[in-house]
Amino acid sequence: MNGAESLVKTLLLSGVNVCFTNPGTSEMHFVAALDRHVDMRCILGLQENVVTGAADGYGRMADKPAATLLHTGPGLGNGLANLHNARKARTPIINVVGEHATYHIKHDAPLTADIEGIAKPVSDWVRTASDAKSVAAITAAAVQAARARTGSVATLILPADTAWEEADGPAKPLPAIRAQAPSDAAVEASAAALGSDGPALILMTGRALREDGLKMAGCIATATGAEVMAQMSNARLERGAGRFAVEKVPYPIDQAIERLSPFRHIILVGAKDPVAFFAYPDKPSRLAPEDCQVHTLSKPTEDGVKGLEMLCEYLGAEKAEPRLAVHEPPPLPTGVLGPESIAAAVSALMPENAIVTDEGITAGRRIFPLTVGAPPHSWLQVTGGSIGIGLPLAVGAAVACPERKVISLQADGSAMYTVQALWTQAREGLDVTTVIFSNRAYECLFIEMENVGVDNPGQSAHDMFEIDRPPLDWVALARGLGVQAEAVDDAEHFNAALTCGLAEPGPYLIEAQI
Repeated sequence: MNGAESLVKTLLLSGVNVCFTNPGTSEMHFVAALDRHVDMRCILGLQENVVTGAADGYGRMADKPAATLLHTGPGLGNGLANLHNARKARTPIINVVGEHATYHIKHDAPLTADIEGIAKPVSDWVRTASDAKSVAAITAAAVQAARARTGSVATLILPADTAWEEADGPAKPLPAIRAQAPSDAAVEASAAALGSDGPALILMTGRALREDGLKMAGCIATATGAEVMAQMSNARLERGAGRFAVEKVPYPIDQAIERLSPFRHIILVGAKDPVAFFAYPDKPSRLAPEDCQVHTLSKPTEDGVKGLEMLCEYLGAEKAEPRLAVHEPPPLPTGVLGPESIAAAVSALMPENAIVTDEGITAGRRIFPLTVGAPPHSWLQVTGGSIGIGLPLAVGAAVACPERKVISLQADGSAMYTVQALWTQAREGLDVTTVIFSNRAYECLFIEMENVGVDNPGQSAHDMFEIDRPPLDWVALARGLGVQAEAVDDAEHFNAALTCGLAEPGPYLIEAQI
């Protein structure tokens, strides 16, 4: 058994059986080891940011890590943007990054790079194997690190000679490092804040946005009169009919400041004191009022669901009835095609237990509040602000949950960052219906320019924000990558296209020309 074989066997023993890959020469022995184990599913991405984004989507929905296989420093570098998103989402991921043989590094061959230096900003744990016999133990430690507490990104660097030289065998799984419950003092302080003068907000993210956490938050809201919201960007939010509905902190800074202005107390459940996405001239970074007190029920690395359970019990709110969203399907829209009509169609036609990946950017913000009464579903967002995650996120979610329909709401500009993900959807036959918001511009940048006080942008600015010369032909792009596709420009045709796409068991793309 060589080091690569011990790595694969250790991953499998630890329950890691999916690997999103884009390998190169340094990883050939690892590829050969993967080839000998049919119980490890290997999925090729044609660009590393597809690989890392897919691993993010998989981890969010499977609640366990996938592995990635990346080629040396440049390969890891190509995947950094979506690893940034994954770290913000606290998604468990194990990156396996190939490296030159230990004795070859000193020669400074073209692909030689500071892989640890590249990995550290987007990883919670980084190690380099020193020899073949250490690979198994380091792999077990990487899995433990990825699964630790509320999830993290672990990067294991595998020099080529540690992969091909003789090893002793696989390592046994290491015990889980579980998230701790918050302290009694944090619970008591949160309860006191809820009972004090002034409106209170419970601000949540992470596992607290799953059904159990939402239900308890709803009970607390009913018992105390507090409001409950999700932070601006969240890894996964369970929502729809029959679930306690929460809105998100708005992205536009003026809307966010106005929405949070009534509160005198904010209780954080895995979330942070809310701040603006960017700094703007003459506007505050912190979104809550200056006299608003912030209390932490649970830190991001603590068990937020347990914290809500403890708070619910402390308040005696277990039997309170949360207000649940009601399924009220809107009529299918007619006429002009826009975010509102798309939201109505999605809400009316969405199958139960769907997964929605939202990288709609400007248009997506308007769809979220209009789908609150849709059938029960999971909603996945861009968590770190780095665009180009939507299509890969849908890949990973579909691999993790093949029995569930994935609906990918996708801005056209950010889709071009990782358009190769459509090829992986086609190759793997993934059940994803993609809606491209084809407004042929980075629309949010026009809004941001106005927000920072720049009026009347000229032609050069328009040239940097518009993507209409030439216009992107999404039907041709999708079909060229093996995905069925059609373009629509009114609500009636969109209804028909979405119905067709949702009925299709494989990937389907709709270019919504808005």
